Amino acid sequence: MASNSYHKEHDHRSDSRHGLDHSHTHEHDHYGDYRRYIARKWVFLFVLLALLAAVIVVSASVGSSGISVLEVARALVGGGEETSRTIVWNVRVPQIATGIAVGIALAMAGAVMQNVLRNPLASASTLGIAQGASFGAAVAIVFFQAGVQLGAASAVTHTITSPYLVVIFAFLGGIATTAIILLLSRVAGVSPTSLILAGVALSALFTASTALIQYFADDVRIASIVHWTFGSLSRAGWTEIAIIFAFNAIAFVYFTYNRWNYNALESGTATAKSLGVNVDSLILVGMVVSTLISAVAIAFVGTINFIGLIAPHIVRRFIGNDYRFLIPASALMGAVIILVADIASRTIASPALLPIGALTSFMGAPLFLYLIIRQGKQGQA
Repeated sequence: MASNSYHKEHDHRSDSRHGLDHSHTHEHDHYGDYRRYIARKWVFLFVLLALLAAVIVVSASVGSSGISVLEVARALVGGGEETSRTIVWNVRVPQIATGIAVGIALAMAGAVMQNVLRNPLASASTLGIAQGASFGAAVAIVFFQAGVQLGAASAVTHTITSPYLVVIFAFLGGIATTAIILLLSRVAGVSPTSLILAGVALSALFTASTALIQYFADDVRIASIVHWTFGSLSRAGWTEIAIIFAFNAIAFVYFTYNRWNYNALESGTATAKSLGVNVDSLILVGMVVSTLISAVAIAFVGTINFIGLIAPHIVRRFIGNDYRFLIPASALMGAVIILVADIASRTIASPALLPIGALTSFMGAPLFLYLIIRQGKQGQA
């Protein structure tokens, strides 16, 4: 009997130990899965960084002057011919820096707008913010002498005589559009889906208003407006680049600080509120900050559409909706996309330059239609 009792107790302890071991194994498996989950996201970020570096090298070596990659590398470290150094440092490097700054701004803004408005179609271009900025720029050019030139012949290459005046009015146009969107969302209670329709209506309104202003303007001012709305990375200098990067840095800190709140909001406003998130404040400040960086970027370079729509959706395909990684990855992807578009604008019809805003629209419009179709199918299901 004693022997049987001993064996039963021994078996019971053995089973307990095995059970405890199994629980530790399961915990270890879950921890390992989480580590692999995070590791994949970090790998994707490093791949994006490498891709951005490669695109920068290609962008620096593409142009009508025919400078090779080796000559570009020499110019970047202060060697090579003086002509090469001048072209690289005075033309190509500022243009690349502008593209990176603008791509980061528009992509980060798009990612956050899609979260706080609960709509995957939200971005500066689909909500009418870019069109509002274009209208503001047109007002400055026509009514405040910001686009006056001595002759129409110079209007194509030197269109803006008071660039900061245009920037201020473009910024006000973008902010005014956001104010209308927020009023429709918060006061009128318009649904997230209908906000995009409101954005389409605002876009049409601002586009028609810009066309009406052009109708009463002279040839020089019309050329200035058209050139501004094409979008160009070459019109911003180092001061403007520094301003865009400064706003981007502030926005990135704010967005990163609220990364967990955005993750909570992905599960719905009710869930976010139950977790202690101040949803109303998160939506309001998120939209204001997103509009701020979008309007500043657009004001300096002109209308560049769909970057804020394309970049976050491409990134989501690889890392999901985790805003700890989605915000920096979207920023990097935005920079890559806009530099690729800039390379295409310089090579497709070389030595002529195609408007980069048109190329990004060609890239973004099919994705926009695809997302609309997918939303429609989900709604039917």
